[in-house]
Amino acid sequence: MSIWDAWIGREELRTDRIDNGLAARWLATFDREAPTDGNVPQGLHWCLCVPDAATAQLGPDGHPVRDDSLASFLPPIALPRRMWASSKVDFFAPLHMGEAVTRTSRVLSITEKSGGSGQLVFVDVAHETFGEAGIAVHEVQSIVYREAAAFGADLSPPKSALGAVDLEGWSSHRMLTPSEPMLFRFSALTFNSHRIHYDFPYAQDEERYRGLVVHGPLTATLLLDLARREFGDNALAHFSYRGLSPAICGEALHLVMRGSGNEIEMAAFAGDGRQVTAATAQRK
Repeated sequence: MSIWDAWIGREELRTDRIDNGLAARWLATFDREAPTDGNVPQGLHWCLCVPDAATAQLGPDGHPVRDDSLASFLPPIALPRRMWASSKVDFFAPLHMGEAVTRTSRVLSITEKSGGSGQLVFVDVAHETFGEAGIAVHEVQSIVYREAAAFGADLSPPKSALGAVDLEGWSSHRMLTPSEPMLFRFSALTFNSHRIHYDFPYAQDEERYRGLVVHGPLTATLLLDLARREFGDNALAHFSYRGLSPAICGEALHLVMRGSGNEIEMAAFAGDGRQVTAATAQRK
């Protein structure tokens, strides 16, 4: 029996609407034109039904405080550092402009592990996003909680000894540099006030990153956009990604893709050759 058993199966329900303003701000963040068919692009679901805790209910890192009450959807794990580790996303149907949406979330599992970086706790959460015609997106999100960074620890991630990105074998490639305005806009779109994405002194002094950290789902959205450039809007049936190393704001990010038929491999690399994200996708 685990101390977290009371949270297994705990559910949360949220509602939202895809309005023109949200879609326009999302498209502006990624320098994109709006689709002409009235559908919204894959990845925008991460900006819907977002947590809306009051400012007074935020913890030191900017995330909502967790406690042992029935109102706390996520458990009060004492480990202070939180990251979005991975997601597995199934796209069943496109969402539409102006559509009312509902998202149900359920805690699937809570797993404690120990590794080279210390104690870890993984929380897997299933999210189902429904449009007016039924389910549109099913996602299993894995959140990892980590120990506090040691005082004076080396800044992370360390520069890779590789020195450059090896692009051999990748059929598609796009390079961009995530900027402070892009991170700010994505935080605003997702109502994410985690301070590692906008508060440089906090990110460096408290969590020992060498710069502002690019959101995991921001990198994932950029990979979805790479697929969109190759195959068109809403072309994927499944998308899985896993964070391997933090991407840092102001540093080059290389997005790559390859595959044959409906099976696609994708990745993101830092400019020094360090792999940031591993991903796979399946076309419809």
